[in-house]
Amino acid sequence: MPLEPATGTPPEPMDGLRFHWFLPTNGDGRDIVGGGHGVAVQSAGAIRPATLGYLGQVARGAEQLGFEGALTPTGAWCEDAWLATAMLAEVTKRLKFIVAFRPGLLSPMLAAQMAATFQRYSGGRLLLNVVTGGETAEQQAYGDFLGKAERYQRCDEFLDIVTRLWHGETVSHDGRHLRVAGARLARRPDPVPPLYFGGSSAEAGPVAARRCDVYLTWGEPPAAVDAKLRWMDRLVKGAGRTLRYGIRLHVITRDTAHEAWMAANRLIRGIDEAMVREVQEGLAASESEGQRRMRELHGGTADNLEVSPNLWAGIGLLRGGAGTALVGSHAEVADRIEEYAELGISEFILSGYPHLEEAYWFGEGVLPILRRRGRWRHPAPENGGGLVPSAPASGPGQPATAS
Repeated sequence: MPLEPATGTPPEPMDGLRFHWFLPTNGDGRDIVGGGHGVAVQSAGAIRPATLGYLGQVARGAEQLGFEGALTPTGAWCEDAWLATAMLAEVTKRLKFIVAFRPGLLSPMLAAQMAATFQRYSGGRLLLNVVTGGETAEQQAYGDFLGKAERYQRCDEFLDIVTRLWHGETVSHDGRHLRVAGARLARRPDPVPPLYFGGSSAEAGPVAARRCDVYLTWGEPPAAVDAKLRWMDRLVKGAGRTLRYGIRLHVITRDTAHEAWMAANRLIRGIDEAMVREVQEGLAASESEGQRRMRELHGGTADNLEVSPNLWAGIGLLRGGAGTALVGSHAEVADRIEEYAELGISEFILSGYPHLEEAYWFGEGVLPILRRRGRWRHPAPENGGGLVPSAPASGPGQPATAS
């Protein structure tokens, strides 16, 4: 039996790896700005407000450097992802937006219609990140009182309805959690937005295998990522489908490894231990399996934070969600990216503090190395490829100087 393709229509084929950036709609700064997964926004220092002007700078910088898309988070701790990206589409030309949304908070017909409208008005630049919701308290604040297992059941129903609508069906559904009668879109999205989906729990895996196009993992050590992807391989094979794999990481990359580690250590130098305890107590209550795995990497202390070569768990001391960063020289970070790529990762969703400056460190330091190695090419070479200079040659693990 041939494997069925994923439900969405992927972007135009590209050679090599795809890189996405992050829009800090909860604020940004030169220190770690945390929040999410049951904790309030925390920062070790001053925060840059998430104004449209600043987010536009980040988006245009990412677009220029060669990032294909930008993840925009969802939650009570940040701005609304749909509205923010709809406005930012006006100040960008090519950049796609990975809009995080929660299936239980709007009807499947409305979600399908919103996605179709976004695609028409943005020129097909919508990607969707499905967030089932790992924190009961936050879900209840939005009026959702289902437990975790039921949320995944409802998500499965929701995505089935939405994808059928996107493909032109008239849908009537009377399920355990959702009911629609005679639902049909007047105008379908073109292209159908791909679905990005993360989840490490037993409840999440089968839904991802049946419904998503790109399965996302947070930045665990390569051996742990490999085990997770092989788990997904088995589930996807059982579902008779194929999908892509992606990883969510922070990055701290500099001309030399010493400079990079100095920058990483500065982020947590002198941080308030009481703040760390408060954040970790909040994250300990999270129902997310992925969050539990992030917390296990650092154990709530600043000791032994390099949990794998060039993989640093210091971000997770103050931030919920993705808590690890690739730290090193440009060549070292490129090496680690290739290591994840060998496991099957083809999409990288990256971020750093501050997001504007760190995008340039990565875009002008690491991407040229990956381009020279044949791993990446600029998604718009006719008008942007020349903006990313070619880095000078350097051997594995050796410093590479950004032009």
